[in-house]
Amino acid sequence: MARIAFFGPEGTFTEQAARSLAGGAELFPVETISAALTVVRKGEADGACVPVENSVEGPVTATLDGLAEDAPLVAVAEALLPVQFSVLSRDDVETVRTVASHPHALAQVRLWLERNLPEARPVVASSTAAAAVGVQRGEYDAAVAAPVAVEHYPLRVLATGVADVPDARTRFLLLRPPGPLPEPTGADRTSIVVAAANRTGSLAELLTELAMRGINLTRLDARPIKGDFGMYRFFFDFEGHVAEPRIADALAALRRRCNNVRFLGSHPRADGVEATVQAGAGNDDFVNADAWVESVRKGELA
Repeated sequence: MARIAFFGPEGTFTEQAARSLAGGAELFPVETISAALTVVRKGEADGACVPVENSVEGPVTATLDGLAEDAPLVAVAEALLPVQFSVLSRDDVETVRTVASHPHALAQVRLWLERNLPEARPVVASSTAAAAVGVQRGEYDAAVAAPVAVEHYPLRVLATGVADVPDARTRFLLLRPPGPLPEPTGADRTSIVVAAANRTGSLAELLTELAMRGINLTRLDARPIKGDFGMYRFFFDFEGHVAEPRIADALAALRRRCNNVRFLGSHPRADGVEATVQAGAGNDDFVNADAWVESVRKGELA
């Protein structure tokens, strides 16, 4: 049976995402995102489920940095979860003086805490589930956790469905070592990371390669390169699959522009949104253009 690591401990949103992506595989938690990637690279797990971005707090930097460094891993699937929390405690709401959770979670319920637990002091924990464990141990009075946490930690639910932004969502990736990719569906996402040259216009040149081929960019993040102050990596997500001629053509052009390009995967989008294809930028257009050039080379037509 395949084994999938997930950013734990048990009772996190990542566990919920892993359940939807694992396809019957054995799931086991690890303490950090870095540890989840490491066990896959060492061959101790067949894959890892980790968060990559949140609609309120933005990118999950530990995931981005982990994908850019060390042995390559590729995303083969994604899950998109609505993020609404439960507030868990051992006792009644009147006794709550400290509320613990992951920083992203605390940021997403700040207004709710101010209105409903104004005397409680927020405390940062390594994960939402770690906060629930801390409540069990008596370290905190309450935890802001994923609803699944109550399956693992017998705590009182003071409130559920808690979120300052009702439609907040987090996207999770299922990562594996390089190998066969999922087949294209027409509603796919391709991801790369590029260390662009430190000169005027270098990022614009890379983006132009996508724009010239009518490829819609869905995410762009910048992260500093460790040990090289002032230098950055750029993470691109865009519509399409590497199996498509137009996407392959764009990746080849990006590789010509910059040798430091890492492919991070092509897989179906969790939201099912189909790629936007401009007139003259469809896969058939690229195939037909290549065929015409080949015919010219063979002297078959002018």
